[in-house]
Amino acid sequence: MTASDSKTIPDFFDEKRMDPVSVATGRPASKLAAPKPAVPKRKAGFYFSEALLDRFTRKFHQLKLDGVPVENKSVLAEMALHFALDDMDRGEASQLLKRFDSSK
Repeated sequence: MTASDSKTIPDFFDEKRMDPVSVATGRPASKLAAPKPAVPKRKAGFYFSEALLDRFTRKFHQLKLDGVPVENKSVLAEMALHFALDDMDRGEASQLLKRFDSSK
């Protein structure tokens, strides 16, 4: 028997295999979680500065490393837009609208 005979070949279709992201982040993948209802979505095209995109990407990866259950960058961007729009709905108390006023 040679060393290569004792090696096991991974079964890529095995339902109980280890998830590499879960192993790297130390958080188990929850396959028992209830699926979220499907929400109709559309692709949107916007232009952002490279500095902002770099900062966004770094923040996304830091959140993943910190164990925050953010699914993907689209979810993070959607959540950030919700917060920004909620802030602007506050009218004069809005931090975002104050930034527009201060740039004049």
